[in-house]
Amino acid sequence: MRSYRKGSHTVHDLKVHLVWVTKYRYQVLTEEVGYRLRDLIRQVCDSYDIHIIQGRVSKDHVHLYVSYPPKLSISDMVRFMKGRSSRKIQEEFPQLGKRYWGKHFWGIGYAAFSSGHVTDDMIQEYLKHHENHPNHQDDNFVIE
Repeated sequence: MRSYRKGSHTVHDLKVHLVWVTKYRYQVLTEEVGYRLRDLIRQVCDSYDIHIIQGRVSKDHVHLYVSYPPKLSISDMVRFMKGRSSRKIQEEFPQLGKRYWGKHFWGIGYAAFSSGHVTDDMIQEYLKHHENHPNHQDDNFVIE
């Protein structure tokens, strides 16, 4: 059975697959740095009610599949995770300063891919059915 998340005024099932890379794709997310990054991402997610469904820290990039509340934008989530992790990683591992002398640990940007069980076709079929429903014919106005 499908589970939905609930807020005080919302019912939602928002999920996104996020990917971002280290600056210059340097392979620095190994051993201690990778483990610490994993912990920092978990802390950020916990503090913003972001549920990690699955994630991977590779040597030069991060994959994160999350469920998030509607009060957060995807860009804010990535900003929180990249910003906090960049500051903390560079503070705790000063040897990275030789590679990242400009204080920029992550590459610019990210990739985001929405996901869910409902397809575009399913939504269009639902709306088509709703449009032709006898109880709603007089109340419907097409928005296009």
